[in-house]
Amino acid sequence: MKKFILVFSVALIALCSCKPTANSLFNGKDLNGWHIDVPAMDSTDARNPFIIRNGMLVSLGTPAGHIITDASYEDFRLDVEYRFAGEPGNCGVLVFASTPRSLYKMFPKSIEVQMMHENAGDFWCIVEDITVDDMVERRGPKEEWGITEGKKRRILNLTDGSEKPLGEWNHMIIECLKNEIKVWVNGDLVNHGYDATAQTGQIALQAEGSEVEFRKVELLPISNLTE
Repeated sequence: MKKFILVFSVALIALCSCKPTANSLFNGKDLNGWHIDVPAMDSTDARNPFIIRNGMLVSLGTPAGHIITDASYEDFRLDVEYRFAGEPGNCGVLVFASTPRSLYKMFPKSIEVQMMHENAGDFWCIVEDITVDDMVERRGPKEEWGITEGKKRRILNLTDGSEKPLGEWNHMIIECLKNEIKVWVNGDLVNHGYDATAQTGQIALQAEGSEVEFRKVELLPISNLTE
């Protein structure tokens, strides 16, 4: 009996140890694991708009640009908690990011999950594309669709009222599995896209005009998840 209990316990420990664990993408102390792409910093003494403050990753909003993971990822669930620190405004999480400055000499090739106040969960196609249900209703006339400058790149989210009041923390989950992306905001499924033209790449956060605090940016491998 004791031998059975011992074998069972060892098996249970082994099973538990195989479960994927979340990996925080910032350590609360510095920007290790990330690099900055801010065009204004190329030729001027412009400030870096991304800092660590009180253990949080903060996008100061200006000058505009991106902070990008050094590593590339696929098949993951990205868990983000954020809030606008002052005035409401614009920001975004980019997944499947690759070639830098592919759009407007600013945005890396990617698919953006919008965080803009009252629009959280919209998709923006940035030299990559994705399909959703009800495309014409949510993207506009098909002949105007596109993934480059001047085209209809925005795909509206599915809900209104999913965001918390200003000053409160929002919880966004972005699930990327193969070429499919699902987005939840505060527990509501706000977007679901499929047939994306990419399924692997870096992750980026924006500086796009407004100060945003991130207290959590965690990545969990999606393989072996049962929920």
